[in-house]
Amino acid sequence: MKLRAGLLLGAAFATGVAVGPVSGQLERHFGFSLLPQALAQDGTRAETYRLLNLFADVFERARAEYVEPVNDRDLIENAINGMLTGLDPHSSYLTAKSFRDMQVNTRGEFGGLGIEVTQEGGYIKVISPIDDTPAMRAGVKAGDLITALDGQTVQGMSLNDAVERMRGAPNTRITVTIRREGAPKPIEIGLVREVIKLRVVRSRLEGGDVAYIRVSSFTEQTEVSVRRAFADLKAEAGDKLRGLVLDLRNNPGGLLPQSITVSDDFLDRGEIVSTRGRHAEDTQRWNAKSGDITGGLPIVVLINGGSASASEIVAGALQDHRRAILVGVRSFGKGSVQTVTPLPGNGGMRLTTARYYTPSGRSIQGQGITPDVEVMASREEVARFGPQREAELNRTLSNTGGTPQTSAPPRNDLPAIAKEIAKLPPENQPAFDAQKSETDYQLQQGLAVLRAMPQPARRAAR
Repeated sequence: MKLRAGLLLGAAFATGVAVGPVSGQLERHFGFSLLPQALAQDGTRAETYRLLNLFADVFERARAEYVEPVNDRDLIENAINGMLTGLDPHSSYLTAKSFRDMQVNTRGEFGGLGIEVTQEGGYIKVISPIDDTPAMRAGVKAGDLITALDGQTVQGMSLNDAVERMRGAPNTRITVTIRREGAPKPIEIGLVREVIKLRVVRSRLEGGDVAYIRVSSFTEQTEVSVRRAFADLKAEAGDKLRGLVLDLRNNPGGLLPQSITVSDDFLDRGEIVSTRGRHAEDTQRWNAKSGDITGGLPIVVLINGGSASASEIVAGALQDHRRAILVGVRSFGKGSVQTVTPLPGNGGMRLTTARYYTPSGRSIQGQGITPDVEVMASREEVARFGPQREAELNRTLSNTGGTPQTSAPPRNDLPAIAKEIAKLPPENQPAFDAQKSETDYQLQQGLAVLRAMPQPARRAAR
């Protein structure tokens, strides 16, 4: 996601979009007309005028005849949000409060429960719980569907409204009702809100010789935190450091510039990502600068179905340049860019304005990134409930504009051990425990692949 200042709404209305009864009704109620009457003579706009007549008629009837009094702001904001959310799953109107909250989120601190969510089928879907938050500690899982908040159904509630209800003052309680795959009945979870200070990067040494860095989201602090974490681990391991495992599992994305700079940390040259909008002049391309913070050490990237957007940009760039081996399962497949435009005094709007493409020209929209070594997290297969990836959402964008290949070509540079790794964990695999890396089957296989990768000639890191 990238932030851009601009009055897109104002610019749209300046062109003129209403005449006749529409112009008259809105002028009568609000004291202005959307369109000079002269433009009514343009026959090519007739259908637009007719539809805006329809809008004005519905607005007037709802305003005058709804069972309870409604204010004009609610009607207009609901109409705007409906217009945007009807385009694709990621466009929406942001109220002034939602816009402020979004700005806080990108800075890495906010009040609430610690859940990354989206909306699907009338429910709120958990993309992933954030590390070390009330949601994570209470056992909320990626893929859970939130059906009620404090006993009130979320059906008919906008995503922004649901997020606002989940946020609140620290030490206040909320009950979240969820539906989970394999669970025979809804689960109620009581949570206490906290000030969520996102620790977006966690790191440790694995076996004394591999740097493990987990990135949970891409905020303004992500790239700086990655560089600091790697420098600390390198100093701790000294000459023993064999490589890096970059864990992007359940990372729902975030800021586009941060995904670019993180990718650049591990690349010496070449394209990182390109974005292509509706018009050719909107095409943008970002290239890596010389230098690699690892000095060319082997890299393994872990991905899964919860890896989306910015995390897919990083994974795709490192895969296309053969800079890293990807281990895990296919990623979410969100290959679109949202521009957030502030609307002074009225919040802002999040609008999908471009698709992004990996260095080889692939659009992963609806496709996801396919790992080089497929490894499942668990042997258990449970009945699926609800969509699991971008392609299963309603009104999702098509995959267009890229190369015919939707996945990277087969690699001939994988270490021999890659062919020996079992896709499924053994039957006696211990239950996953986030505090015990030996229970993380995908991580263990990633470590095995990395330790089998050839060591490059040592060179200076930037």
